[in-house]
This record gives sequence, C-alpha cells and structure tokens, in this order.
Amino acid sequence: MKHFCLFPGQGAQYVGMGKDLYEQHAEVRAMMERANEILGFRLTDMMFAGTPDDLKQTKVTQPAVFLHSVAMAKALGVEPDGVAGHSLGEFSALVVSGALSFEDGLKLVAKRAQAMQQCCEAVPGTMAAVLNLADEEVERICAETEGVVVAANYNCPGQLVISGEKAAVEAACVKAKEAGARRALVLPVGGAFHSPLMEPAREELAKAIAEAPFCAPSCPIYQNVDAEPHTDPEQIKQNLIAQLTAPVRWTQIVRRMVGDGVETMTELGPGTVLQGLVKKIAPEVAIESKANLDAEN
Repeated sequence: MKHFCLFPGQGAQYVGMGKDLYEQHAEVRAMMERANEILGFRLTDMMFAGTPDDLKQTKVTQPAVFLHSVAMAKALGVEPDGVAGHSLGEFSALVVSGALSFEDGLKLVAKRAQAMQQCCEAVPGTMAAVLNLADEEVERICAETEGVVVAANYNCPGQLVISGEKAAVEAACVKAKEAGARRALVLPVGGAFHSPLMEPAREELAKAIAEAPFCAPSCPIYQNVDAEPHTDPEQIKQNLIAQLTAPVRWTQIVRRMVGDGVETMTELGPGTVLQGLVKKIAPEVAIESKANLDAEN
C-alpha cells in the first residue's frame, strides 16, 4: 500500500503550534532550538505564545509552518513512498524526503520569506479566490483582463486562486461573478504570490537555491510547477526556483498521485487545509491530518 505525506503552506499557522512536540520529544526540542539559533530570533516563543499578528509576519509564518511540519514528521518517524507540499510546504517535503538537510531547508525558507516580503513592499499586489467556476473559464478571464493577473493556486475543482496587480485582480473578480462564479473574493494577503510580480523574489531565491547542497530524495517529490514526481536534484532545484512565479498545481498533483497508486495520505503540519482539498479532489483516498500529537504517540 502506497502512503504519501503532504505538507501545508502559509496560512495554516496558529498560536500554540508545536508546543506539545517541543515538550514531549527531546529530538524535536533540539531541532527547534537549533532553528532559533539559525534564524537569530526565538521563533518558538512566537509559535507557542505569540499573537496572531506575530504569526502573520511573513518572516515568522513561513519558518514556523516549515518547522512545525518537519518536527511532526520527525516525531512520527514517517517513511513515505512519496511527498508533496503546497507552495511553502514543498520545502518541508524536500527535508522530510532527504533532498535537503533541515538546516539548509530552514535557511532557504528564511531567505524565501525575506525575499517575498521585500517584493511585496516594492511591488504591491493581491490575490483572490474564485469559487465554482471552471478552471478554463478563470484562465480565460485572466488572459482577457488588462494588467497582470494569473491563475496562482489550483486548489481543488471549483476553487482557483488568482494573483496579480490589485486593479487587475479586482477587475477579474467582477468578470468572474458575471460569468457565474459563486464567489470571487479578494484575500487578505500581503502580495501577489505565484505571479510574475514575484520575479525579483524568484531571482533572489534562485541564488540561494543554486548554492544549497541538494541530494536525491528517498522517495519522489511531486512538485508544484508541473505536478510530476521528481528525484533528480538538479531538476528539483530548477522547479523550486520556478515555483515563486508559477502556479501551484495542487489539483493536478493529487490526481497524479492517485494515478500512481497512492491509497493513503497524511497531512503533516498545522491545520487541516490539505485534508479538505484532497477530499474534494479524490474522495476515494484515505487521508488524515496530524496537527498535534495524539493517542498513538
């Protein structure tokens, strides 16, 4: 039976995340303290007892979600047959599969967060969720809208997030509603993630990824940019670089995994967002979420 592990992205964070792991697992505690050293600030303090606003800071959010996911995988001792992560979660997947060390993964995540934050401040943009409209129709609307607006997150059938310049995203939302979308809602995000507006951040991150030591993973990683399984370190790096300005093809990833024979999946990290998406994409697959320790541990 093939068992795959999935890792969430930014937005899954919550106050108190990882505290139980820290207190109950000496190995995890050491890992988290090492993360504090690498980052140069006490990330765990913000994770365990910060405010929601603290956790919303990109420089905090991304390392926090990454750390929680990798710590959960360590605590559970998972050995998956395949992995995938939603946007930021791809870095968690790379570490758990052995393609990247924990330290190098965290450094790249911190660099990614910093580059994206700077990009958001320099090039304002936004994102919007379009519900109950065919992907092809949303793509057409984006293509016909003046300005920069593109499909960014193919989350599940009937849920596609668009991204780009604020005016273009708002105009596309109006057109989507006219075309029959149940909702087209601008999201409270800091920038136009997974769009061409992230190009400065992509260039910045590309330098760090090029210098980081990648290994062949212990299992295939299904990557965001093409929804294909990869094991070649150089190809993985190129896909990871492209990810910042390319869409997250989550619907396609889950369907490809099902086609490759996956029968069970576990979401590792804060929240249950991916569990909900998988149930909409492939209801026949058994999936559970591990956001906290439970009775089996």
